[in-house]
Amino acid sequence: MKPTTISHLRQAKASGKKFATLTAYDFSFARLFADEGIQVLLVGDSLGMTVQGHDSTLPVTVSDIAYHTAAVRRGAPQALLLADLPFMSYATPDQTFESAAQLMRAGANMVKLEGGSWLAETVQRLTERAVPVCGHLGLTPQSVNIFGGYKVQGRDEAGADQLLADALALEAAGAQLMVLECVPVSLAQRITEALTIPVIGIGAGNVTDGQILVMHDALGVTGGHIPKFAKNFLAETGDVRAAIRHYIAEVEAGTYPAAEHSFQ
Repeated sequence: MKPTTISHLRQAKASGKKFATLTAYDFSFARLFADEGIQVLLVGDSLGMTVQGHDSTLPVTVSDIAYHTAAVRRGAPQALLLADLPFMSYATPDQTFESAAQLMRAGANMVKLEGGSWLAETVQRLTERAVPVCGHLGLTPQSVNIFGGYKVQGRDEAGADQLLADALALEAAGAQLMVLECVPVSLAQRITEALTIPVIGIGAGNVTDGQILVMHDALGVTGGHIPKFAKNFLAETGDVRAAIRHYIAEVEAGTYPAAEHSFQ
């Protein structure tokens, strides 16, 4: 199998074919996901909560992400692998370059960062230095203390217009992918149609080009609060491999996420 690249995702967007992605944090699950057809993986700072047991993503370090990125790369050598730049790892240009270099050396194909148009210069500087960038808008977990919790974003007209403007600014700066988290379906559709780059949704309805789930949500492992957008595919199949195939099939068919997993 040839490596999956951003060009493949652009072609999928152009042809209207939806694609499924997952988070992964270790060799074994990465290999399983790739074997069953997931060819875009994210080593997310969500590992702070799902793997390390913290109550937010804020304690995660670049070294943490690099460690898990290397493990996932070994499990899925042909996947398009995204890695999160964690909290305060891209506050200055020098810090950003060093953080990104560490993740790319660990095996990432692209780094993901959270924030709007104020990051345009950062995105431009990274792409100029051969580091592909995925933006992340909407509910950005690293900003939980600013938002006052994990809340849907862009519900009012001003907020929606700002998120659209942010998305366009990041694309113009060179971002090659965009993640939209917890935004109304109508806004997700506006942004997906406005951008030429592929848009991956999580809690953004079935109108985006692709979908991503935290693997623990997709397999029903999450304890405590379960996000509205989560679906336990393992419960419907009874087998992890079958669950991943079912997830892919529902994303490609547009049946997941359904209305009950989306925000209006």
